[in-house]
Amino acid sequence: MAIRPLILLPPLAFVALAAAFWVGMQKGDQPLPSMTVGHPAPNVRVVALGDGPAVTDADLRKPGVKLLNFWASWCEPCRAEHPMLEALQKDGATIYGINYKDKPADALKLLSEMGSPYALLGADAGPMALDWGVYGVPETYVIDGKGMVVLRLAGPITAANLESTIKPAMAKAAAD
Repeated sequence: MAIRPLILLPPLAFVALAAAFWVGMQKGDQPLPSMTVGHPAPNVRVVALGDGPAVTDADLRKPGVKLLNFWASWCEPCRAEHPMLEALQKDGATIYGINYKDKPADALKLLSEMGSPYALLGADAGPMALDWGVYGVPETYVIDGKGMVVLRLAGPITAANLESTIKPAMAKAAAD
């Protein structure tokens, strides 16, 4: 009995597909592309969150390094990164917080429970996150003293990426 060549097609297709997936997985984590890095910070369009003044465009263009952090109370990775933001604040970092797709009462409750690492706050008025290219929260941007975006970190700040990514970007921003 002769084996018909078409009977081998499904197993060969499976092997080829499995090999393609395996090769793709060997590339490791690739950073998400950013349309903002190396360019002036997009406009800030927020509404006030709480009683204090809201972050403005002028704040992002002031001298000195600053971080802009998009976050939400419903976001578990945002809660997980909160101690890292507090540590950065204690080390003297200026951090501005943009609350994203959240109820103001829930956002303020989270900050009252966990503390606020933010120098100024604002709630995204709608198009701001789109202008910045935010995929989801948390996302943090390092901005230099001229208002240029030096780094975009998608995902929570961890001890590892704080040392390998955030602090070197802050040093670069300070040197520019």
